[in-house]
Amino acid sequence: MEHKPLSQTGAMTDVNDESHPHPPFWRSRYAAGFVVIGGVAVFLLLSQHRAHFLGALPYMLLLTCPLMHLFMHHGHGKHKHYDAEVVSQFEISAT
Repeated sequence: MEHKPLSQTGAMTDVNDESHPHPPFWRSRYAAGFVVIGGVAVFLLLSQHRAHFLGALPYMLLLTCPLMHLFMHHGHGKHKHYDAEVVSQFEISAT
């Protein structure tokens, strides 16, 4: 008797079936739960711990600088270097 994979016999469906693609995360029910729990956490943080939150606010603002650098440049060492032609065209159009 020849053994076939279960997806060919019809006994079970393949988990990675491409006919039912997964929705993006922000359109899934997990995202809705994440937003609700996050909203409750922010409400409780602001209503119960306002002094702690406002005391940490300057440090959070300072922390945004390196985080924006990492996420906007996608890490270190991947800065784009433009051609001299592109730079010269920009300088001509700016004058």
